[in-house]
Amino acid sequence: MDIEVRQVSHPDHVRGFDTEALRRHFLIERIFVPGAIRLTYSHIDRIVVGGAVPTTGGLRLEAPKPIGSPNFLDRRELGAVNIGGPGRVRADGAVFELDARDTLYVGKETKDVVFESEDAAHPARFYLVSTPAHARYETVRIPISQAKAMELGTPAQANERTIHQIIIPGVCQTSQLVLGLTQLKPNSLWNTMPCHVHDRRCEVYLYFDLPETARVFHFMGEPSETRHLVVANEQAVLSPGWSIHSGVGTSHYAFIWAMGGDNQDYTDMDMVAMDQLR
Repeated sequence: MDIEVRQVSHPDHVRGFDTEALRRHFLIERIFVPGAIRLTYSHIDRIVVGGAVPTTGGLRLEAPKPIGSPNFLDRRELGAVNIGGPGRVRADGAVFELDARDTLYVGKETKDVVFESEDAAHPARFYLVSTPAHARYETVRIPISQAKAMELGTPAQANERTIHQIIIPGVCQTSQLVLGLTQLKPNSLWNTMPCHVHDRRCEVYLYFDLPETARVFHFMGEPSETRHLVVANEQAVLSPGWSIHSGVGTSHYAFIWAMGGDNQDYTDMDMVAMDQLR
Protein backbone atom coordinates (compact mmCIF):
# COMPACT_ATOMS: atom_id res chain seq x y z
CA MET A 1 0.00 0.00 0.00
CA ASP A 2 1.10 3.55 -0.65
CA ILE A 3 -0.56 6.84 0.26
CA GLU A 4 -0.10 10.41 -0.97
CA VAL A 5 -1.11 13.43 1.13
CA ARG A 6 -2.63 16.52 -0.50
CA GLN A 7 -2.91 19.86 1.30
CA VAL A 8 -5.79 22.35 1.03
CA SER A 9 -5.49 25.17 -1.54
CA HIS A 10 -7.13 28.55 -1.01
CA PRO A 11 -9.16 29.83 -4.00
CA ASP A 12 -7.07 33.03 -4.08
CA HIS A 13 -3.99 30.90 -4.73
CA VAL A 14 -5.70 28.62 -7.25
CA ARG A 15 -6.35 31.63 -9.48
CA GLY A 16 -2.63 31.72 -10.22
CA PHE A 17 -2.07 27.99 -10.79
CA ASP A 18 -0.74 26.89 -14.15
CA THR A 19 -1.87 23.58 -15.67
CA GLU A 20 0.80 21.53 -13.92
CA ALA A 21 0.01 22.99 -10.49
CA LEU A 22 -3.73 22.57 -11.00
CA ARG A 23 -3.29 18.91 -11.88
CA ARG A 24 -0.87 18.32 -9.00
CA HIS A 25 -3.31 19.68 -6.40
CA PHE A 26 -6.68 18.46 -7.70
CA LEU A 27 -6.28 15.57 -10.17
CA ILE A 28 -5.54 12.02 -9.03
CA GLU A 29 -4.01 10.46 -12.13
CA ARG A 30 -3.20 6.92 -10.95
CA ILE A 31 -5.67 5.14 -8.71
CA PHE A 32 -5.72 1.48 -9.78
CA VAL A 33 -2.45 -0.45 -9.51
CA PRO A 34 -2.55 -4.24 -10.13
CA GLY A 35 -1.77 -6.15 -6.96
CA ALA A 36 -1.82 -3.09 -4.71
CA ILE A 37 -3.86 -0.55 -2.77
CA ARG A 38 -3.13 3.06 -3.64
CA LEU A 39 -4.61 5.94 -1.61
CA THR A 40 -4.71 9.73 -1.66
CA TYR A 41 -5.37 11.51 1.64
CA SER A 42 -6.81 14.98 1.04
CA HIS A 43 -7.02 17.57 3.79
CA ILE A 44 -10.18 18.77 2.03
CA ASP A 45 -12.61 17.42 4.66
CA ARG A 46 -9.96 14.70 5.35
CA ILE A 47 -11.40 12.52 2.59
CA VAL A 48 -9.39 9.51 1.42
CA VAL A 49 -9.70 8.29 -2.17
CA GLY A 50 -8.07 5.23 -3.68
CA GLY A 51 -8.19 1.92 -5.47
CA ALA A 52 -7.57 -1.73 -4.65
CA VAL A 53 -6.84 -4.23 -7.42
CA PRO A 54 -6.30 -7.70 -5.93
CA THR A 55 -4.69 -10.17 -8.34
CA THR A 56 -2.92 -13.29 -7.07
CA GLY A 57 -3.96 -12.76 -3.45
CA GLY A 58 -6.06 -10.65 -1.12
CA LEU A 59 -5.18 -7.07 -0.22
CA ARG A 60 -5.56 -6.00 3.41
CA LEU A 61 -6.51 -2.40 4.18
CA GLU A 62 -3.75 -1.24 6.50
CA ALA A 63 -3.56 2.03 8.47
CA PRO A 64 -0.65 4.17 7.19
CA LYS A 65 0.71 6.96 9.38
CA PRO A 66 -1.54 9.78 8.01
CA ILE A 67 -4.63 7.88 9.25
CA GLY A 68 -3.37 8.23 12.82
CA SER A 69 -5.00 5.13 14.35
CA PRO A 70 -4.08 1.44 14.72
CA ASN A 71 -6.75 0.37 12.20
CA PHE A 72 -7.88 2.25 9.11
CA LEU A 73 -11.54 2.37 10.17
CA ASP A 74 -11.13 3.07 13.89
CA ARG A 75 -12.51 6.56 13.30
CA ARG A 76 -13.61 6.31 9.67
CA GLU A 77 -16.22 4.77 7.38
CA LEU A 78 -15.64 3.44 3.87
CA GLY A 79 -17.43 3.03 0.56
CA ALA A 80 -16.03 0.48 -1.93
CA VAL A 81 -17.46 0.33 -5.47
CA ASN A 82 -16.38 -2.49 -7.76
CA ILE A 83 -15.88 -1.33 -11.35
CA GLY A 84 -13.99 -4.44 -12.49
CA GLY A 85 -14.46 -8.18 -12.50
CA PRO A 86 -16.28 -10.13 -9.79
CA GLY A 87 -14.73 -9.82 -6.35
CA ARG A 88 -15.37 -9.98 -2.65
CA VAL A 89 -14.63 -8.05 0.49
CA ARG A 90 -14.01 -9.68 3.84
CA ALA A 91 -14.92 -7.40 6.75
CA ASP A 92 -14.25 -8.79 10.23
CA GLY A 93 -14.99 -12.31 9.01
CA ALA A 94 -18.14 -11.52 7.02
CA VAL A 95 -17.85 -12.07 3.25
CA PHE A 96 -19.54 -9.78 0.74
CA GLU A 97 -19.61 -10.69 -2.97
CA LEU A 98 -19.49 -7.69 -5.30
CA ASP A 99 -20.17 -7.81 -9.03
CA ALA A 100 -19.46 -4.87 -11.31
CA ARG A 101 -21.03 -1.65 -9.98
CA ASP A 102 -22.01 -3.16 -6.65
CA THR A 103 -21.04 -1.19 -3.55
CA LEU A 104 -20.08 -2.12 -0.01
CA TYR A 105 -20.46 0.33 2.84
CA VAL A 106 -18.11 -0.57 5.70
CA GLY A 107 -18.87 0.89 9.10
CA LYS A 108 -16.63 2.57 11.63
CA GLU A 109 -14.58 0.33 13.96
CA THR A 110 -14.32 -2.52 11.48
CA LYS A 111 -10.87 -3.95 12.20
CA ASP A 112 -10.02 -6.24 9.31
CA VAL A 113 -10.88 -5.46 5.67
CA VAL A 114 -9.51 -7.60 2.82
CA PHE A 115 -10.20 -7.19 -0.92
CA GLU A 116 -10.16 -10.23 -3.21
CA SER A 117 -10.79 -11.04 -6.88
CA GLU A 118 -12.62 -14.10 -8.15
CA ASP A 119 -10.34 -14.33 -11.19
CA ALA A 120 -6.81 -12.88 -11.16
CA ALA A 121 -6.90 -12.63 -14.96
CA HIS A 122 -9.98 -10.38 -14.74
CA PRO A 123 -9.53 -8.75 -11.34
CA ALA A 124 -11.97 -6.69 -9.37
CA ARG A 125 -11.23 -2.96 -9.27
CA PHE A 126 -12.44 -1.52 -6.00
CA TYR A 127 -12.79 2.25 -5.91
CA LEU A 128 -12.45 3.40 -2.30
CA VAL A 129 -13.74 6.54 -0.59
CA SER A 130 -13.43 7.10 3.15
CA THR A 131 -14.49 9.94 5.43
CA PRO A 132 -14.19 10.48 9.19
CA ALA A 133 -17.11 9.00 11.14
CA HIS A 134 -18.62 9.91 14.50
CA ALA A 135 -20.80 6.82 14.85
CA ARG A 136 -20.81 3.17 13.83
CA TYR A 137 -23.37 1.90 11.33
CA GLU A 138 -23.98 -1.52 9.85
CA THR A 139 -21.75 -2.79 7.07
CA VAL A 140 -24.02 -3.43 4.10
CA ARG A 141 -23.77 -4.57 0.47
CA ILE A 142 -25.71 -2.40 -1.98
CA PRO A 143 -26.21 -3.87 -5.46
CA ILE A 144 -26.64 -1.25 -8.17
CA SER A 145 -30.22 -2.56 -8.58
CA GLN A 146 -31.04 -1.38 -5.05
CA ALA A 147 -29.82 2.17 -5.59
CA LYS A 148 -32.30 5.04 -5.86
CA ALA A 149 -32.37 5.90 -9.58
CA MET A 150 -33.13 9.36 -11.00
CA GLU A 151 -33.51 10.03 -14.73
CA LEU A 152 -32.39 13.52 -15.72
CA GLY A 153 -31.47 15.54 -18.81
CA THR A 154 -32.65 15.86 -22.40
CA PRO A 155 -31.23 14.95 -25.81
CA ALA A 156 -31.28 18.64 -26.77
CA GLN A 157 -28.88 19.43 -23.92
CA ALA A 158 -26.75 16.30 -24.56
CA ASN A 159 -27.05 15.36 -20.88
CA GLU A 160 -29.42 12.39 -20.59
CA ARG A 161 -28.22 10.42 -17.59
CA THR A 162 -29.21 8.08 -14.80
CA ILE A 163 -28.12 9.07 -11.30
CA HIS A 164 -27.83 6.07 -9.00
CA GLN A 165 -27.91 7.26 -5.37
CA ILE A 166 -26.18 4.44 -3.49
CA ILE A 167 -24.81 5.54 -0.13
CA ILE A 168 -27.42 8.09 0.84
CA PRO A 169 -30.12 8.48 3.52
CA GLY A 170 -33.01 6.16 2.75
CA VAL A 171 -30.73 3.57 1.16
CA CYS A 172 -27.79 3.25 3.56
CA GLN A 173 -27.23 4.89 6.93
CA THR A 174 -23.82 6.56 7.43
CA SER A 175 -22.15 9.21 9.53
CA GLN A 176 -21.38 11.60 6.67
CA LEU A 177 -20.32 9.71 3.54
CA VAL A 178 -22.63 10.13 0.53
CA LEU A 179 -21.89 8.36 -2.76
CA GLY A 180 -23.50 7.56 -6.08
CA LEU A 181 -22.88 6.60 -9.69
CA THR A 182 -24.02 8.58 -12.73
CA GLN A 183 -24.26 6.90 -16.13
CA LEU A 184 -24.52 9.07 -19.23
CA LYS A 185 -26.52 7.69 -22.11
CA PRO A 186 -25.14 7.33 -25.66
CA ASN A 187 -24.79 10.70 -27.42
CA SER A 188 -24.88 12.52 -24.06
CA LEU A 189 -21.69 14.27 -22.99
CA TRP A 190 -22.46 16.87 -20.28
CA ASN A 191 -22.76 16.36 -16.55
CA THR A 192 -23.88 18.78 -13.82
CA MET A 193 -24.53 21.77 -16.06
CA PRO A 194 -25.98 24.24 -15.11
CA CYS A 195 -23.51 23.81 -12.28
CA HIS A 196 -23.53 24.44 -8.55
CA VAL A 197 -21.35 24.67 -5.47
CA HIS A 198 -22.02 23.44 -1.92
CA ASP A 199 -19.75 25.03 0.65
CA ARG A 200 -20.98 22.53 3.26
CA ARG A 201 -19.41 19.52 1.51
CA CYS A 202 -16.46 18.58 -0.64
CA GLU A 203 -16.93 16.22 -3.58
CA VAL A 204 -14.80 13.81 -5.57
CA TYR A 205 -15.50 12.64 -9.12
CA LEU A 206 -14.05 9.40 -10.53
CA TYR A 207 -14.52 9.24 -14.29
CA PHE A 208 -14.57 5.76 -15.84
CA ASP A 209 -15.91 3.72 -18.77
CA LEU A 210 -14.07 6.11 -21.10
CA PRO A 211 -12.36 4.75 -24.23
CA GLU A 212 -8.56 4.98 -24.08
CA THR A 213 -8.44 7.89 -26.53
CA ALA A 214 -11.37 9.80 -25.01
CA ARG A 215 -11.15 12.56 -22.40
CA VAL A 216 -13.43 14.51 -20.09
CA PHE A 217 -12.93 18.26 -19.72
CA HIS A 218 -13.73 18.79 -16.05
CA PHE A 219 -14.56 22.35 -15.06
CA MET A 220 -13.65 23.58 -11.60
CA GLY A 221 -12.85 26.76 -9.69
CA GLU A 222 -14.92 29.64 -8.40
CA PRO A 223 -17.84 30.46 -10.72
CA SER A 224 -16.20 33.77 -11.66
CA GLU A 225 -12.74 32.15 -12.08
CA THR A 226 -13.26 28.80 -13.77
CA ARG A 227 -10.45 26.44 -14.74
CA HIS A 228 -10.45 23.05 -16.41
CA LEU A 229 -8.69 19.71 -16.08
CA VAL A 230 -8.31 17.20 -18.91
CA VAL A 231 -9.18 13.83 -17.37
CA ALA A 232 -8.53 10.33 -18.71
CA ASN A 233 -10.24 7.06 -17.88
CA GLU A 234 -10.20 6.06 -14.19
CA GLN A 235 -8.83 9.36 -12.96
CA ALA A 236 -10.43 11.41 -10.18
CA VAL A 237 -10.84 15.09 -9.35
CA LEU A 238 -10.91 16.56 -5.84
CA SER A 239 -13.47 19.36 -5.56
CA PRO A 240 -13.45 21.69 -2.52
CA GLY A 241 -16.67 23.30 -1.36
CA TRP A 242 -15.98 26.61 -3.12
CA SER A 243 -15.52 25.00 -6.54
CA ILE A 244 -17.95 24.11 -9.28
CA HIS A 245 -17.71 20.50 -10.54
CA SER A 246 -18.98 19.85 -14.02
CA GLY A 247 -17.70 18.20 -17.15
CA VAL A 248 -18.12 17.34 -20.81
CA GLY A 249 -16.63 14.34 -22.56
CA THR A 250 -15.45 13.50 -26.04
CA SER A 251 -17.47 10.29 -25.56
CA HIS A 252 -20.18 9.23 -23.13
CA TYR A 253 -18.91 7.90 -19.80
CA ALA A 254 -19.82 7.16 -16.20
CA PHE A 255 -18.60 8.72 -12.99
CA ILE A 256 -18.77 8.02 -9.28
CA TRP A 257 -19.41 11.03 -7.07
CA ALA A 258 -18.73 11.01 -3.36
CA MET A 259 -19.19 13.71 -0.74
CA GLY A 260 -18.24 14.39 2.85
CA GLY A 261 -18.94 17.38 5.05
CA ASP A 262 -21.53 19.01 7.25
CA ASN A 263 -24.68 17.32 5.96
CA GLN A 264 -26.06 14.52 3.80
CA ASP A 265 -28.76 16.52 2.02
CA TYR A 266 -28.34 15.71 -1.69
CA THR A 267 -30.41 18.77 -2.67
CA ASP A 268 -28.23 21.20 -0.66
CA MET A 269 -26.77 23.01 -3.67
CA ASP A 270 -26.10 26.67 -4.41
CA MET A 271 -27.00 26.89 -8.08
CA VAL A 272 -24.91 29.00 -10.43
CA ALA A 273 -26.66 30.74 -13.30
CA MET A 274 -25.00 30.42 -16.69
CA ASP A 275 -24.44 34.17 -16.96
CA GLN A 276 -22.40 34.08 -13.71
CA LEU A 277 -19.76 31.78 -15.18
CA ARG A 278 -16.49 33.27 -16.33
